[in-house]
Amino acid sequence: MSDAVTRVSVEIAGKEVSFETGKLAKQASGAVVVRSGDTMVLCTATAGNLRDVDFLPLTVDVEERMYAAGKIPGSFFKREGRAGEKATLSARLIDRPIRPLFPKGWRYETQLVAIPMSIDHEHPYDILAMNGASAALMVSQIPFPAPVGAVRIGKIEGNFVVNPSEEALLEGTDLDLIVAGTEEAILMVEAGAREIPEAEILDALDIAHDAIKKLCGLQRELAAQAGKDKLGVEVPQVAPELYEQIKSSHGAALQDATQVVDKLQRQEACKAVEEQVLAQYAGDPESETHGEYRANAQRAFDKLEKTLIRERIAVQKKRPDGRSAEEIRPISIEVGVAPRTHGSAVFTRGQTQAFSVVALGTTREEMRLDTLGLETTKGYFHHYNFPPFSVGEAGFMRGPKRRDIGHGALAERALVPMIPSQEEFPYTIRVVSDILESNGSSSMASVCGSSLSLMDAGVPIKRTVAGIAMGLIKEGEDYIVLTDIAGVEDHLGDMDFKVAGTDRGITALQMDIKITGVTFEILSDALAQAKVAREVILGEMAKVIDAPRTELSKHAPRISSIKIDPEKIGLLIGKGGETIRSLQEEFEAQIDVNDEGQVNVYASNGERGDALVDRIRSMTKEVEIGDAFTGKVVKTTTFGAFVELAKGTDGLLHISNVAPGRRIATVEEVLGKGDELEVRVVEVDRERGRIGLRLAADPDVAGKSAEELATVGSGDSGPPRRDRGGRDGRDRDRGPREGRAPRDRDRERGRVRDRDPDRS
Repeated sequence: MSDAVTRVSVEIAGKEVSFETGKLAKQASGAVVVRSGDTMVLCTATAGNLRDVDFLPLTVDVEERMYAAGKIPGSFFKREGRAGEKATLSARLIDRPIRPLFPKGWRYETQLVAIPMSIDHEHPYDILAMNGASAALMVSQIPFPAPVGAVRIGKIEGNFVVNPSEEALLEGTDLDLIVAGTEEAILMVEAGAREIPEAEILDALDIAHDAIKKLCGLQRELAAQAGKDKLGVEVPQVAPELYEQIKSSHGAALQDATQVVDKLQRQEACKAVEEQVLAQYAGDPESETHGEYRANAQRAFDKLEKTLIRERIAVQKKRPDGRSAEEIRPISIEVGVAPRTHGSAVFTRGQTQAFSVVALGTTREEMRLDTLGLETTKGYFHHYNFPPFSVGEAGFMRGPKRRDIGHGALAERALVPMIPSQEEFPYTIRVVSDILESNGSSSMASVCGSSLSLMDAGVPIKRTVAGIAMGLIKEGEDYIVLTDIAGVEDHLGDMDFKVAGTDRGITALQMDIKITGVTFEILSDALAQAKVAREVILGEMAKVIDAPRTELSKHAPRISSIKIDPEKIGLLIGKGGETIRSLQEEFEAQIDVNDEGQVNVYASNGERGDALVDRIRSMTKEVEIGDAFTGKVVKTTTFGAFVELAKGTDGLLHISNVAPGRRIATVEEVLGKGDELEVRVVEVDRERGRIGLRLAADPDVAGKSAEELATVGSGDSGPPRRDRGGRDGRDRDRGPREGRAPRDRDRERGRVRDRDPDRS
């Protein structure tokens, strides 16, 4: 083996993509640095110990390093922890097209690791990592049969773009389509879209495959120059004689067992036949050959079960549960299930059931992202949970698995185009889908349940979204596209094709193909069949709820807006922020105010929100004759009592009106500082800065209109009121201000001038 560095490159859509090996990580079985622009990703492939297992022991890890983008990680420890959502989704993108290509019988522990080394925010690292992982396998000793290429297709200003920039993706593209495949066929598709027609998806796939062929050819060139000799692998074979014996003795029983409609009953029936086969053909449990015979019998049984089901579906057109190819399982829908949540729905399709719940929060509760990308926050996000009881099993529940994260991201992607902007609906939105039962297509049930729960919550989504999972069984030239696949059809089928969208087009797409013979004609048939199914499901959903509710749940937080005079902003904020903090504590709410006087109130419920808005309105409105207040005495004088009507605004209750019907020598005989009074405004002298008050219970005041109160008068005139809130932008102690600059400067310094009437 040579220590020379080998580098090959190709131009994709006007940008160079290069593979380099022989310089870094040379002790790995295969190591490749893939680069485009200033984005570099190190990808390695390593084979470990041989394991006695009946599955492929493959793990894929994407390790994001914040230094790659010139960043220091957040958190107390200031170092990377467990993989984030982006890294997990990228690892799944690498795994899904590669896993089906490994030779049967490869049982060595195999690990693929991708580490972004440099990020330029122009070339997303996920596509490079997908290509690099395949290239690392190609130059390694691992017997990987064919290279896998990957590209991203965007649709910007009506045109398809190969590998668009990260900035273009963030600003918004009508299509974000990731495609992986070999030179012969497409293997995986992952897409988010803004109601793209099916025909355009096929056009994009065709464009993507042309670029994939170039990338696969580049990997072959790299392997030819620097590849290692491949390890041998013994593919376990099924003994033809044993297979025929089991088919003869138990084929009929297995045929009946695989046609049981109920999932759990079918599994039990098949398990019973399997135990009989193993007991008959594994030999004496005490003999040395028992293990070998049992393994042979197990392989033969598994092949027989798979063959019976696939032939019955593809050739005889009979599905395990008796449905026709295009038939959807019975659908049941209920909304408003959980009364204290902000929105909820249960969507049941056959034996798959999703419970979806919406939680609304303020914009301060949006998700903050500490990643290598440009996006820093998310105002809408979806979480998916798959507890073991959903399939009748017991198991550990230790947080979301990779599958949970992937399915949650798919459901989120399906709804994103329909979610209103924060300007239209200033809430943070979290949707959670708990899978209560599962027999295929739980992610698409989550899409439907989430759409229903959002409408139940009153979120003004643009249109309803539904999802359906399609399948494919292909035997020779015979094939059948299946609508709404169940679990066994997914497990034994050749394609899992999930499509979500509205009545206008596709919003999300996920496809995994296990064979190479899937043509564009088959994909076209699957998309057309999925569209029909989607429209049927949308119709069923509309029967229960066809539009978002016009009002939010009474338990949802309320976001209210009020416009105030910009000159009153300081009054709302208070000295050093004291007033706004006290209001937030009193009403358990959040208040945001901008320089134009737009005030947003975020309250835990509608009652508190409305009360806080009323308080702010009363604080900041111009006082008028006839207004009623519950005020507090803030100062007594020889001529009357100053009553605080709102923060920073006082009125004078003259001594002659403190005790209607009798004369008093001093105000203190009746009132003390801190006493609360019901008063009405009977005089407003803006020139003198005076507000005159009378007791609301005063017989001269009670029941009178504002016009009548204007003639009542407030008693003998005393000194002018010290206006703590100012009037018409004036501070009486300092005269008129030039514009708003002084107050603006004070607000920037975090303080507000004290205008207490006690100060002279």
